[in-house]
Amino acid sequence: MGSLSTANVEFCLDVFKELNSNNAGDNIFFSPLSLLYALSMILLGARRNSAMQMEKVLHFSHVVGSLKPEFKDSSKCSQVGRIHSQLGALFSQINQADSNSTLSIANRLYGTKVMGFHQQYLNCSEKLYGAQQQTVDFKHSPEVTRKTINAWVESKTNGKVKDLFGKGTIDPSSVMVLVNAIYFKGQWQNKFQERETIKTPFQLSEGKSVIVEMMYQTGLFKLAFIKKPQIQVLELPYVNNRLSMIILLPVGTANLEQLEKQLNLKTFQEWTSSSNMMEREVEVHIPRFKLEIKYELNSLLKSLGMTEIFDPIKADLSGMSAAKNLYLSKVIHKSYVDVNEEGTEAAAATGDIIVVKRLPIRAQFKANHPFLFFIRHIRTNMILFCGKLASP
Repeated sequence: MGSLSTANVEFCLDVFKELNSNNAGDNIFFSPLSLLYALSMILLGARRNSAMQMEKVLHFSHVVGSLKPEFKDSSKCSQVGRIHSQLGALFSQINQADSNSTLSIANRLYGTKVMGFHQQYLNCSEKLYGAQQQTVDFKHSPEVTRKTINAWVESKTNGKVKDLFGKGTIDPSSVMVLVNAIYFKGQWQNKFQERETIKTPFQLSEGKSVIVEMMYQTGLFKLAFIKKPQIQVLELPYVNNRLSMIILLPVGTANLEQLEKQLNLKTFQEWTSSSNMMEREVEVHIPRFKLEIKYELNSLLKSLGMTEIFDPIKADLSGMSAAKNLYLSKVIHKSYVDVNEEGTEAAAATGDIIVVKRLPIRAQFKANHPFLFFIRHIRTNMILFCGKLASP
């Protein structure tokens, strides 16, 4: 799974940087894992240059023998390439039931009767991605179809992601809509006590501040001090230690912009590595916050290099259907996160880095200014959610 988690982190940081360049002072929140799943299901039916572009943008070049050009035997989905069977295995590993937290990933394909999906494609997308196909009538009932899809998404995200497709976004010319929903609700391993939460200023980037509900607790947590740029890295585990939240917080003279400039696969892996994260007593102050953000990602994915799949003339989705002029018309992504005392509810370096080893008795981690946060699956190292809190 190592190469897959590397691809996941690289894709996550690419998407984050693109979103950040377009929304520099704004909050950001999305699920790289959800996007990776949805796009991999398109990749399963993409061929030739369309597939090569997608593979490059998703960083699947890390995964040896990731793609095979076509299905050789409809009964053997393993032959579509290692990447899809690895993602299938990962899917079942992450999607395990747990009484203390809820994590669910759901995929579904909506297609027109006239489209005629290849049976092999349907078999393998269901077997590997748990995606069932549903036939709908975009041409005569686009609004009914839109409401049907939105209701399914809402049901899969515990009612948190509503109206994924806004009025008019599904038109009669649509032939296929791929929907992926991810929902997470977790309890902290060490809960914050509500009586400890106080109103306190949160410094915004441009010198202003807002009053937030700041949660507080002291406990044993993994913490790293990075010298260049000056940041603290805190890991807050959820019950059962399957998932954790990692917060990257600029400290001292450093600001979030400096952190973002130096953030890449190598630095992220270095800053969050177990050799740097030492368990110790920490006074933790983090704000209560809730984010709900929707993105239309066509232009972002095109700017990363995924251009052909959106082009009615050039797109090659012949592994999905024999229908002509089949292309991906829209990628819409909506995510929700709620961080409070109980836990979290979420839906959708160079050689001179030196970690301070001699540490004071008790450390302070005070997130009273903008920071980045990631929710990851500990065993597989996959990033489920990525965000920036610029203003709670």
